Amino acid sequence: MKSISEIKECLQAASGREKLECFIESFSDDGRAGVIKMVDTAKKRLDNLLKEIDRIYKMSEYERQYGELGLLCGIDEVGRGPLAGPVYSAAVILPKDCDILYLNDSKKLTEKKREELYDVIMEKAVAVGIGSNEAERIDEINILQATYEAMTKAVNSLTPKPDALLIDAVHIPQLEAYKQVSIIKGDAKSISIAAASIVAKVTRDRLMKEYAAQYPEYGFDSNKGYGSADHIAALKKYGPCPIHRRSFIGNFV
Repeated sequence: MKSISEIKECLQAASGREKLECFIESFSDDGRAGVIKMVDTAKKRLDNLLKEIDRIYKMSEYERQYGELGLLCGIDEVGRGPLAGPVYSAAVILPKDCDILYLNDSKKLTEKKREELYDVIMEKAVAVGIGSNEAERIDEINILQATYEAMTKAVNSLTPKPDALLIDAVHIPQLEAYKQVSIIKGDAKSISIAAASIVAKVTRDRLMKEYAAQYPEYGFDSNKGYGSADHIAALKKYGPCPIHRRSFIGNFV
């Protein structure tokens, strides 16, 4: 008979569905109080895991619906609203029958979880493309056009090329050659768009932390360029820096 400490090690190693089911089957007849508690813990973990598997399956509805078109690319953007910094877009082609759990709208995830999922996406994706436009370009052509342009750059950088696009809420005029499926709140309804949301968010956030070192007065590491009270106060005190969007800050300087 295994000791309590040995069984505890088994529980710590039981990270996936099969291992959790095996753990429960192996120790469910053990009457020791400590083991009963660990089996209950394993059952709760398994229940949560099965719920997540079901959630991801439901989030793959669009991928199943349009999968016959060929390679599907999810597209999303981040940074349309900030007073400073670029707008970023990501385009992600996930493999069919993608098994990445916990994909979701990047805004619903913690920074730590986004970073973890970013690494998994970059490892498992068929292809990932990134596009961006800096503040100067945003001021030149407006934020909507700059966003479309960033999305187009992201898709054009993909190898292989997609056959159809799943996009969060918009239609991209520059990509008329592709079948486009616009999905309202798509980053919470499509795993491909969710993956793009995470990649775009992590990529932009990392850049804003670099800008924070160059322009420490504005707190870009925490506000990421958005119009927080501290950011606006700094803007009024110091004026704009090179990455501020002049077309966005008229009321604050």
